[in-house]
Amino acid sequence: MLRKKCYLCPDYSQRGQHALVSGQKDAMHTTINIRGRLIDLSRPLVMGILNVTPDSFFSASRVESEEAVTRRASEILSQGGTIIDVGACSTRPGGDIASEDEELSRLEMALRRIKADFPETIVSVDTFRPQVARRAVEEWGADMVNDVTEGTFDDGSGETMFECISRMRVPYVLTSVEATVEAMLQRFGRETAELHAMGAKDIILDPGFGFGKTLEENYAVIAGIDTLRVLGLPLLVGISRKSMLYRLLDTTPDNSLNATTVANTIALTKGTSILRVHDVKEAAEAVRIYNEMNKNN
Repeated sequence: MLRKKCYLCPDYSQRGQHALVSGQKDAMHTTINIRGRLIDLSRPLVMGILNVTPDSFFSASRVESEEAVTRRASEILSQGGTIIDVGACSTRPGGDIASEDEELSRLEMALRRIKADFPETIVSVDTFRPQVARRAVEEWGADMVNDVTEGTFDDGSGETMFECISRMRVPYVLTSVEATVEAMLQRFGRETAELHAMGAKDIILDPGFGFGKTLEENYAVIAGIDTLRVLGLPLLVGISRKSMLYRLLDTTPDNSLNATTVANTIALTKGTSILRVHDVKEAAEAVRIYNEMNKNN
């Protein structure tokens, strides 16, 4: 199923970096609505990763029992995380895609447990399937949706992800599969105009490190990520222990914590509002230092 395209947006690629003029910060959306609670994004937040999968690329992030879910969720919150991002279908390159039934079963277990143990915690569901997103939000209490396919996956249900998000009106992380910032600006511009026209309220932009990009393109994107702020929406960066770090440094995901912290710090200086990470304590410390540096700005 193909979504109809919407061409209501201006040509952002012609504005680029020059659009970040004085006063741009005031135009940014600095809150998101989580079931009636306004969450302030004027100061960066940390989103901790919880994977209920047997094959996520970073083995230390995997949990497969209710007790392990509780331990990991507690760890994320105690170390300074504000949002827990629960994934049940690995999207690592070369990996096997779990069936929809497998993904639903894993998510039901994890989301029910987190909401029972930590009922006030903000929980994001990491899925590209519209009907998985629907059930996670409507039946098991997920508060927002994190979609790595830029809304393009057709699960055969007759409802697109954009339609699903617009109907549920939950915050939505829109992840780019484009290889350049210029292409992202154009496509994000069209897609956010379409989403807003459909009734979606809170959209968060993710440049999609590792999705549809070469090593060199990933670094060009992070160098220009602040250009995306012209769209006036919060930015999320998920760069934790990814191949663009460990391949460059000829190491492994297990040995990429320092590289991740460096990359996250760069992302903060470029205007990122949410860091999606495996290592919450280190990311929260980076945010605290960044906030201290900028507290009078």
